[in-house]
Amino acid sequence: MKAFGKILGLVLLGLLLIIVALGFALTHLFDPNDYKDEIRQIARDKAHIELTLNGDIGWSLFPWLGLELHEASVATLVKPAEPFADLQMLGLSVRVLPLLRREVQMSDVRVEGLNLRLNRDKDGHGNWEDIGKVPAPADAANPEPTVAAGEPAPQTPPVAEKPPQPIRLDIDSLTVNNARVEYNDEKTGKIYTAESIQMSTGAVHDSTNIPLKLTAFLSSNQPAVRVRTELNGELRIARALQRYQFEDMKLSGEVTGDPLQGKTMTFAAQGQLLLDKAANVAEWTGIKISANQLRALGELKVNDLDKTPQINGGLSIAQFDLAKFVDSIGQKLPAMAEGSLSKVELVSRVAGTPNSLSFDNINLKVDDSSFSGRIAIEDFAKQSLRAILKADTFNVDRYLPPKSAEANSATQVRQAEVANTEATAMAGAGSTPLPDSPTKGAWSTERLLPIERLAKLDVDADLTFGQLTLDKLPIQNAALKATGQGGLLTLENLRGDLYNGNFEAKGTLDVRQPVPALSMQTRINRVPAEKILESQGKNPPVKGLVTLDSTLTGSGNSQRALIESLNGNASFVINNGVLLNANLEQQLCKGIATLNRKSLSGEPRGKDTPFQELKGNLTFRNGVASNPDLKVRIPGMTVNGNGDVDLRVLGMDYRVGIVVEGDTSAMPDPACQVGDKFVGIEWPLRCRGPLELGAKACRLDNERMGQVAAKLAGDKLSDKIDEKLGDKVSPELKNALKGLFKR
Repeated sequence: MKAFGKILGLVLLGLLLIIVALGFALTHLFDPNDYKDEIRQIARDKAHIELTLNGDIGWSLFPWLGLELHEASVATLVKPAEPFADLQMLGLSVRVLPLLRREVQMSDVRVEGLNLRLNRDKDGHGNWEDIGKVPAPADAANPEPTVAAGEPAPQTPPVAEKPPQPIRLDIDSLTVNNARVEYNDEKTGKIYTAESIQMSTGAVHDSTNIPLKLTAFLSSNQPAVRVRTELNGELRIARALQRYQFEDMKLSGEVTGDPLQGKTMTFAAQGQLLLDKAANVAEWTGIKISANQLRALGELKVNDLDKTPQINGGLSIAQFDLAKFVDSIGQKLPAMAEGSLSKVELVSRVAGTPNSLSFDNINLKVDDSSFSGRIAIEDFAKQSLRAILKADTFNVDRYLPPKSAEANSATQVRQAEVANTEATAMAGAGSTPLPDSPTKGAWSTERLLPIERLAKLDVDADLTFGQLTLDKLPIQNAALKATGQGGLLTLENLRGDLYNGNFEAKGTLDVRQPVPALSMQTRINRVPAEKILESQGKNPPVKGLVTLDSTLTGSGNSQRALIESLNGNASFVINNGVLLNANLEQQLCKGIATLNRKSLSGEPRGKDTPFQELKGNLTFRNGVASNPDLKVRIPGMTVNGNGDVDLRVLGMDYRVGIVVEGDTSAMPDPACQVGDKFVGIEWPLRCRGPLELGAKACRLDNERMGQVAAKLAGDKLSDKIDEKLGDKVSPELKNALKGLFKR
């Protein structure tokens, strides 16, 4: 028995030696380079590719089946003269005995100098689409054999296909050096490349962590962008479960190019990646992202990968200087106040699909303002923006561009003109000549609205603010609801509290036509007029609580065009007010003193005129507001007036009549004492000049004073007729005589 075992052992040893000797003989006596043509033909017949072997083929047989290819290229059979891939060297080896068990156990796999060229022609056809295809024969007139009439078509029995058995992954390592991939789209002219690709892995086994390191330089030509990247992590592949993980993923690099205007952005990202094809789920957890000054944390999960993917997750952006970040990536923000957008942070839930994205449960802080709510893009293609936001406080003026040089120059010129006119008007307590009407335009001709952008806008916004500063006005409890679609923007409601009063506005802006058309309806309720004017840096001519209702339309894309096309109606009333620097009583005293042929003995006792109510109606025609029914109730007098306000130059021209009760002060000036003869007389004033002057531009109307004097003279003659004639003549004759003298 022992002898048999010994013999068997010797036989097996002999067989092994024979196999080793045979392998040695095959590898040393058999040269695969002599069979390049046969190898190329096998590649054509089996893989349907054109394989070119310019270099040597090296190989080994046992215990590893080793292979090395040098200077090889691959093309499709459709275009065999145009290789889509070539490499300098491919080296791999496979353990022989496991192959008999349909297992692949490989040692190190090395790829040197791989160059892959992917090209899509002007018709949209990609060269990779022809890989594995057999070109059609040259004579394709009858590619299919015809079947004679009446003969049954030949039956081809179906061949039962065995599902391919998955090959077990077992590689000691994979190394790729100096590889390059290029994608060229001839239709658009865009070229994308990945160069200097270096990749190395540890042992590659199924369901085990595979250390991976990858570096590359990425670039594109439209726009010109270049990216340096480095990727590290551990890859885990469970093919039976269709589950793929990338643990401790770390991606870093730098971006430069035309969009960054020559500047560089440094970026980094890390986290845990998971793709579960069986569950149709993908996840990115433990997200950490940085880009220059920006730092963010988060998590993302994608469901329904086999249908319409649904994205859900959370995002947190730490406080950073947005203005500096934008500058660091070569972009420019619109001009705004110094220090704006220096403190920005965000916490939000994220949801989306391939065509939409929303930020829910927003907690956004911008400088000194905090926002909460939701922002969503419901359709990327239509740019459909939806926003529901609530803010504690927000200063819009801080983020608006400053006035242009043209606007500042026009404002300065007008301010100088008004100041000069005002100084002249104030001299001599109204004894100066009537101011001239302004003639210079008061409004900018600069482009006001981005029409092209507004025409494409699809927006639905609902915003509320605890305090909103807009055009220097401190609006409390502000609310704005607006929509825009197809070039029609609708302000459904804008309301708020202002200086213990309130306002409300609504309107539309139509940019569907070449000239934008604006329509506005506004109501202001008991807002101090002087506060509004003071906030604009103007000296108010009047104080009081104003209530205004207006319906106005205009067209154009500049301040001047809108004002010059302004049409509509308005009504206003100011209660418990004061005409500042405008002593109408003094003007009246001057008129009475003139008729009394006396001079005022004292200086004006005050420079303001208080009133109980000032009201009227306005009709706007091409920027000029006509006011036919101005009425002012002043203690001791009543004022009626009519005139025009020219908004194009911010000028006014009014004729005013004052019905006086007399100087009601304790010590009236003797020159303007009102006797019975002056009661009920309407004293004429003319108000002309810049609108900012208000009642300071009013003067006694000397032209109409003659009518007052004539009336008083007629009344005096009537009194004398009554005194002289008494009851000696009939009443009819006395009346006829009085009328004769009053004409």
